[in-house]
Amino acid sequence: MASCSGCGPGYRSPLDAMKGPREEIVYLPCIYRNTGTLKPDYLATVDVDPKSSTYCQVIHRLPMPNLRDELHHSGWNACSSCFGDASKKRNRLILPSLISSRIYVVDVGTDPRAPKIHKMVEPVDLYMKCGLANPHTSHCLGSGQIMISCMGDPSGNGKGGFVLLDGETFEIIGNWERPDEAAPFGYDFWYQPRNNVMISTEWGAPRALIDGFNPAHVKEGRYGSCLHVWDWTSHRKLQTLDLGGEGAIPLEVRFLHEPSATEGFVGCALGGTVFRFYKTPKGDWAAEKVISVPSKKVEGWMLPEMPGLITDILISLDDRFLYFSNWLHGDIRQYDITDRRSPRLVGQVFLGGSILSDGPVKVLKDPENQQQPNPRIIQGKRIHGGPQMLQLSLDGRRLYVTTSLYSGWDKQFYPDMIREGSVMMQINVDSVNGGLSLNEDFLVDFGKEPDGPALAHELRYPGGDCTSDIWL
Repeated sequence: MASCSGCGPGYRSPLDAMKGPREEIVYLPCIYRNTGTLKPDYLATVDVDPKSSTYCQVIHRLPMPNLRDELHHSGWNACSSCFGDASKKRNRLILPSLISSRIYVVDVGTDPRAPKIHKMVEPVDLYMKCGLANPHTSHCLGSGQIMISCMGDPSGNGKGGFVLLDGETFEIIGNWERPDEAAPFGYDFWYQPRNNVMISTEWGAPRALIDGFNPAHVKEGRYGSCLHVWDWTSHRKLQTLDLGGEGAIPLEVRFLHEPSATEGFVGCALGGTVFRFYKTPKGDWAAEKVISVPSKKVEGWMLPEMPGLITDILISLDDRFLYFSNWLHGDIRQYDITDRRSPRLVGQVFLGGSILSDGPVKVLKDPENQQQPNPRIIQGKRIHGGPQMLQLSLDGRRLYVTTSLYSGWDKQFYPDMIREGSVMMQINVDSVNGGLSLNEDFLVDFGKEPDGPALAHELRYPGGDCTSDIWL
């Protein structure tokens, strides 16, 4: 915490955050839906302090009161956007459920190492008050309210709207977007008040993706390829930027952390691309492709070509490096983005994936001319699945990664991970020159959980991180 009198949560600036304390625990939603284990999803607290006697262990599990929620991404009741408000505390973790549409509010302030449920928002409230379902990304606002993007309507059709929660009572206030201005699809969002803008992304219709991926659904228009630009003050949708086939399924969106920045990046899963979006001299917004991971021609897989499937991206707090995971190819990449229009690959590490040298898939043609990677084994555990969710330490030197994407797709693409459980790994980062290497001494094996192998997903530090905090 930056020292000052009467500060609110978080840090005064992104660069101040880089000087924050080293992470000691992380929170991860763990999923049992689609695994064959009839148990509730739970929030795991993991010890990541190398000096601790319980290092690399799950030290607490908070089970949800319901089955088949599909906990997914989490957010805060307050973050660095409330830094100027000394009355705010970052003491509640907001946990939306992607499939049940339930929203849990978890008390992480009373005892950070042993969270407990504070409140539940039931799906019927979301349906009746907002006409929305399938909540995904949660961000706190400088006003003290909480905003959650949604992916569908109560019938499972695509609908990209936003729910506002009261930051004190956690009751639903209503929709953020204007009536009849919801986007066709929803997923992630990021806002920049200094430029009076919010940008949201698209996955697909919940009904289409709920049980797995069907390529025919892309041609049928049941998956998205657009960015939506919103006026932050008036809540109006100003523009839709269609990224086309190369930008199919744009998922995680990240503005640069510098709060006056007028640009950022979005990872497009199916296209295997990263687009830069930016404000033009005219004052509107545009997007351009700046990174492309070519698909590999393969045999022994569901399609003749395998995309990398970029599923998570993040930007270091000093806006120097961009990281993303190729969930199918199995690698994490680090790019120097000092030149925003020409990112430069400076680090790469393979951690599993679908093209392993001893697997059923044979690569027939690879435009990057890379050898099929060997399986990754850490402390005797073979890693199933591919690198997926990422979280970077505040100082930018450690990158944490988990392997589960979403239970319905995990089951389809990585059935061994369903049986063996997902893992959490740690990558050492050269934050000076660039470079990635696996920490062979770090492994959290969610295959050994008391109720059976679980699917661990997104990572959060109690003090905030580079994918949850927004600066005003």
